[in-house]
Amino acid sequence: MQKKTRLYVGLLFIAFVVLSELLFIVPQTKQAIVIQFGEPKREIKEAGLHMKVPFIQKLIFYDNRLLSLDPPAKEVLLADKKRVVVDTLLRFKIVDPLKFYQALQNEEMAHSRLTDACISSLRDVLGTYDMKTLLSPKREEIMNGIKDEVDAKATAFGVDVIDLRIRRADLPLETSAAVYARMRSEREREAKEFRAQGQQMNQKIKAEADRDRVMLLAEAQKKSQIIKGEGDREATKIWAKAANIDRKFYSFYRSLEAYKNSMRKENTSMILDITKKGENNNFFKHMMDLPN
Repeated sequence: MQKKTRLYVGLLFIAFVVLSELLFIVPQTKQAIVIQFGEPKREIKEAGLHMKVPFIQKLIFYDNRLLSLDPPAKEVLLADKKRVVVDTLLRFKIVDPLKFYQALQNEEMAHSRLTDACISSLRDVLGTYDMKTLLSPKREEIMNGIKDEVDAKATAFGVDVIDLRIRRADLPLETSAAVYARMRSEREREAKEFRAQGQQMNQKIKAEADRDRVMLLAEAQKKSQIIKGEGDREATKIWAKAANIDRKFYSFYRSLEAYKNSMRKENTSMILDITKKGENNNFFKHMMDLPN
């Protein structure tokens, strides 16, 4: 009884092992190659349960999703003899697993071959453009040209290049330092020119302001002299009219004005001759008429 039980268990184990070698599952994210004695027999792209010859045939799985490759940045010579360090990002997909296995066998080799193809295409395509074009809106067209060239090379080993992007295009460090120094000197030269133009405009504005000031003052003095002359003329008319009305009062008022002007300074002394000898002195005649 025990021997039969052991036999059944052994048979069941053998059946399980054979069944596990016979049946296999391909996940949704994978595709498989069936290998027999090192030779590929068939490819399986459909997900689900499949069969193979137990113990003789082996399986190799490849990812069927979109894969990314980040090649190292490389220095490229442009058409205008300028060197740039280009950093790219590549996305690809394994579309023919049988051809992929025959050409590369694994993804590590695919990364190496795609990196070489990307660098070669960068040099071939970018070598026909200058720096100005590379930084212009035409950059999209340039990237598509590089992608198409890499895709043409990748088709030989069952890979489809979906997208290729230039993430960054920088000048080499030594070139960047020289460019920055030249840009700094140009900016300093422009700043000096702007300062000189500003000083010139400042002098011009000041000269125009001084000229306008002189003209305004001259015009104001001219108008003031005209107004003053008109005032003096009107005053003369008034005084003449007043003098004709009362000549003695006018003579007296004018004498008082003369006294005031002659004694305007402080500590002014005046000697008056009030004797009969001074009666002929017209300047002080109104003094002589004062009551005793």
